[in-house]
Amino acid sequence: MTARAFLDAAIARMGAIKQLGEGALAQASAPALFARSDESQNSMAVIVQHLCGNMLSRWTDFLTSDGEKPDRSRDAEFETVLTSPMQVMQAWQRGWDCTMTALRALGPDDVLKTVTIRAEPMTVLEAVIRQIAHYGYHVGQLVLLARQHTGPAFLSLSIPRGQSAKYVPRPRSSGIKE
Repeated sequence: MTARAFLDAAIARMGAIKQLGEGALAQASAPALFARSDESQNSMAVIVQHLCGNMLSRWTDFLTSDGEKPDRSRDAEFETVLTSPMQVMQAWQRGWDCTMTALRALGPDDVLKTVTIRAEPMTVLEAVIRQIAHYGYHVGQLVLLARQHTGPAFLSLSIPRGQSAKYVPRPRSSGIKE
């Protein structure tokens, strides 16, 4: 795989993660966005706050500064700050705009450059993979919470149960008759 192919795949995967999260958030009612099963659990809104904070910290000046910015207050990201669905979606979009802008600005020559996150050096390739995994983890939480709050009305964001056969690729005919 070339560096350009890696970057294109990373941009596509991040876009798919964003779309999955938006599918979950769109199905959550306003009360569900802020609901917590107990005091130790995060609401969907808090997860979005954390994602936004992480994205702004990691992707601002990505190639030139540590991904853990000195002005980031990670612990505060887990306190309820967002209070309306509009604020949740604005934070979601702000974080993703920063992320996708930084990713799209990368060129093939950047992939093996060294960046730091929390003073840990790693290649751009490693840092991008790290963030894909992190965002996928939290978006999975959003999907689970939206599904729990929505119940049977939740519309699958993947292949619905019992419908896998519809999504199995069929062998193509070679056009040669035997």
